[in-house]
Amino acid sequence: MKIEEAIVYVMVKRNGGMTTEQIAETINRNHLHVRKDGNLVTSSQVYAVICRFPEMFTKEAGRIMLMI
Repeated sequence: MKIEEAIVYVMVKRNGGMTTEQIAETINRNHLHVRKDGNLVTSSQVYAVICRFPEMFTKEAGRIMLMI
């Protein structure tokens, strides 16, 4: 699954705000997204995706929340 799909999946299951570290950890733990280079998803990568999709995600008080 694409990383943005994995982020949405994690956030729907959680039903609340999460930090980028928590999102990355959950994606890696459940093997929801595999990077092309085989490395684990990082919180920086999650943050970059969230910034790329402002219509889907919002950042408030250090937590990422789903807008859809």
